[in-house]
Amino acid sequence: MTTTSSRYPVELPLREGVVLLRPPEPADRDAILAFARSLPSHDLLFLRRDITRPEEVDDWIASVVAGELATVLAIREETVVGYAVVDRSRLEWMRHVAELRVMVSATMRGQGLGRLLTTEAFRIASEMGVEKMVAQMTTDQRTAINVFQNLGFENEAVLHEHVRDRDGKKYDLLILRRAVSGFESSVILEEYGAR
Repeated sequence: MTTTSSRYPVELPLREGVVLLRPPEPADRDAILAFARSLPSHDLLFLRRDITRPEEVDDWIASVVAGELATVLAIREETVVGYAVVDRSRLEWMRHVAELRVMVSATMRGQGLGRLLTTEAFRIASEMGVEKMVAQMTTDQRTAINVFQNLGFENEAVLHEHVRDRDGKKYDLLILRRAVSGFESSVILEEYGAR
């Protein structure tokens, strides 16, 4: 089971304006579908669910409501513009590990939303007792890789030709890792420096 933070809903600043963060609710189904369908198809390659399909979104929200999956949506002007998922392993011998999934709409990239969602995900992971986060992405996603590496993620493995798109083209999959402890303080120090 995941923990539900009393922190939400919360408004946080971006480079331009603010964004509301909160867990998804069943009423968010259509907004999540609209968000997913606006994403470039390559962004959808490595997702665990095809969130362009209503039944997959229903299952995702049900998992969150049941406490099986930690998710926070980013909402601006009543539109879903991103999300972060902390997916803790259900295997007893891997309960200290969670997978981090972050997605940001094309229109919001470069505003600091991915970094904000990642920081929020680490806060959630810490509350859950997670010790290690892993993230997966195709090796051609250079911008995303740079963001994660700048947040202290290190390369764990490259799985060659591990994912295939709808057209049959294969991609290498990069797995990154980072310890949960110290994440928030390291981000704060990087952003604001020692004062």
